[in-house]
Amino acid sequence: MMRALGICWIGAAVVLSAIGPAAADDSTPSPDPSTYTLRYKFRAGETIRWEVLQQTRIRTTVSGTTQVADMVSKSVKAWRVTDVAPDGTAELQNLIESVDMRQQFSGQQEVRYNSQTDEKPVPGFEHVAESIGVPLSEITMNARGEILSRRRHAVKAAAQNDDGLLTIPLPEAPIAVGHTWSLPFEIEVPLENGTVKKVKTLQSFKLAGVKTGVATIEMGTQILTPIHDPAIEAKLIQREQSGTVRFDLDAGRVLSQQMDLDRRVVGFVPNNAASSFHYLNRFTETLLGDESKTAARPRTAGGTARE
Repeated sequence: MMRALGICWIGAAVVLSAIGPAAADDSTPSPDPSTYTLRYKFRAGETIRWEVLQQTRIRTTVSGTTQVADMVSKSVKAWRVTDVAPDGTAELQNLIESVDMRQQFSGQQEVRYNSQTDEKPVPGFEHVAESIGVPLSEITMNARGEILSRRRHAVKAAAQNDDGLLTIPLPEAPIAVGHTWSLPFEIEVPLENGTVKKVKTLQSFKLAGVKTGVATIEMGTQILTPIHDPAIEAKLIQREQSGTVRFDLDAGRVLSQQMDLDRRVVGFVPNNAASSFHYLNRFTETLLGDESKTAARPRTAGGTARE
């Protein structure tokens, strides 16, 4: 099981698919009457890059034996924009340009792979190496972050990081600080008997604040389907992240995000009530290039992001 969980940024264990459009929920009105329009903005021909860092520790205890897996991956994710329609709908390619990753299991030597310096990948990282610089998918996305179409390329499944929520869905109307909205999702969890269990979840978002043109969005995941099987809970853990996103209102893109998760499941092995599964993870993403805001800049009245 540790081997299957080794490459944490790949994450193909469960499939996440949207089952409805982003819906704005009623929330307590903000005392600040200002409202903001959140939209993604792209230019045909540009390539947008983020540095992605994921640090994971998985600690399992079964029949009195504890094993620990430590995994760290640093990669550069890129969106290559091929076309933009007048309404802001963009066609783009999603790819990984480079990766530097390491993993270590209890009692074993650490294994590393750096796509920029290693001529050949070490055993177990071959599919990762094959995916570097190759478009994982071609995506059509509107200005609110809704995925209108997604065509996956024939990349080995183990090397893809292209399932699930690729963007933060944005509200249709201008919103004030304090406003909340949500997006229902359905997760398909593969079971040991070969069947699939569908689990309903809700991604919730809140505009926590706006300062010098940067919106802070808080997000979290709520599992709606009652889960009484610890084995299924352990498989769902990776989807229960919560954290904060910083969104540049003028540039129309995510500046950074950080998601943290610290969850423990007891009894995840059938007929072994003392077994435990502890998943500790931090995921950060930071925009690279000139688009990144490294310092606050003054805002002028009537800016394009304010209504």
